[in-house]
Amino acid sequence: MDRTGGIPISERGHDYYDDEHFLQAYMSRRNSVDNANDTLEKPVMLELIGDPEGLRILDLGCGDARFGTELLERNCASYAGVEGSAAMSELARRTLAGTAGDVIHSSMEDWSDPQASYDLVLSRLALHYVDDLEAVLERIVQSLKPGGRLVFSVEHPVITSTLQPSGTRTDWTVDRYFDEGFREQQWLGTTVRKFHRTVEHYFSALQAAGLAVGSLRESNPVRERFHSADTYERRRRIPLFLFFSASRR
Repeated sequence: MDRTGGIPISERGHDYYDDEHFLQAYMSRRNSVDNANDTLEKPVMLELIGDPEGLRILDLGCGDARFGTELLERNCASYAGVEGSAAMSELARRTLAGTAGDVIHSSMEDWSDPQASYDLVLSRLALHYVDDLEAVLERIVQSLKPGGRLVFSVEHPVITSTLQPSGTRTDWTVDRYFDEGFREQQWLGTTVRKFHRTVEHYFSALQAAGLAVGSLRESNPVRERFHSADTYERRRRIPLFLFFSASRR
């Protein structure tokens, strides 16, 4: 991992999680009350996925694979998680121990699978780390059975469009929206690089890959999912996440 000014910088998103301090900070935030993953992102993903029973599922950037155990408990036919971080891959293997789930230690950029293998490919908040989205989408399409679906979430372009300081934000400024490329963010004590794309870019890339877009969603908060009224009101100010569901033609 390269270092500039004592702050780790990585070309690929999964490398951040191999830093012990970053991983611990991430898991602490991920498990906190009213975290954005559970209150905003996961509910929409579940709605877009629908009933997973009988589906062969691939999860790109699976993290610790907790989501995989839920899908297996809901009787999906198989679950395979692709994870580039060695530390996260080990956590995922522990999570899936004793289940039919599998973990593939590979980056999304390097991963390849037998053609027409999956009914559903998932990716939760991982594709915004990828430089060559089109190449990854090409592999996804090849891995899907005809009629199979891709369901994914990314940070919303109004978030990735500008530098993001750490800590609780009170104001957001959309800037250089049409200047696509990597943007740096101070997050959990590390300089993180995420690729900013417009909503139009995501939509057009899906169509060009041979996928028919069925749904586009944003992270509109639901009050019942929050313990804190203040957190709920803050989440109403700006969309954190963007979601797509698309099918292989």
